Amino acid sequence: MHGFTQTETKIFRNLSTPKKIQDFLDTIPKNFEQERETCYSPRQMLKYRKAHCLEGAIFAAAALRFHNQPPLILDLRSTQKDLDHVIALFKIKKKWGAISKTNHAVLRFREPVYRDIKELVMSYFHEYFLDSGYKTLRAYSRLVNLSRFDSQAWMTSEKDVWYIDEYLDTVRYYPILTKSQIKNLRKADPLEIKAGKIREWK
Repeated sequence: MHGFTQTETKIFRNLSTPKKIQDFLDTIPKNFEQERETCYSPRQMLKYRKAHCLEGAIFAAAALRFHNQPPLILDLRSTQKDLDHVIALFKIKKKWGAISKTNHAVLRFREPVYRDIKELVMSYFHEYFLDSGYKTLRAYSRLVNLSRFDSQAWMTSEKDVWYIDEYLDTVRYYPILTKSQIKNLRKADPLEIKAGKIREWK
């Protein structure tokens, strides 16, 4: 199915719900890209057993696709001083949820309780800050359906799928704050900053 090996098929067959996909991703170590920058395909991620947020989102999208759900990802865009964060989206009973690979105690899984995409995105806003406490989430991309890359075998590629990362830079983004709102943002307080420094993988 979709060109997966028997071993890969067995793994994907067991990831039959968003909760199971998230639980599986939580067992995968953080990809710190110590040797080189990467953009692993789902096959590569299973081979190397590590992932950063984009690689985790791409894998989650493939797992959703395996179970006949659309393989959707979305980019959360931050200021230039921070990093973007990519999530995989799913829908259950007309409500949106998200699967997220992160090394932080925050920016994680979202239950399917959100009425629309913006409401889901805004659930990440207060947790998205620098060590200084400055809140950095500024925009979100339109949904990207990874089936557009089927001709490039994005799920089973033996090579990095940089074209997905590059495509995210070309899509429309929707700002979430006005200039006056940005000006009046309150920094996260010391307790929030301390909690935000918790890391899952060293």
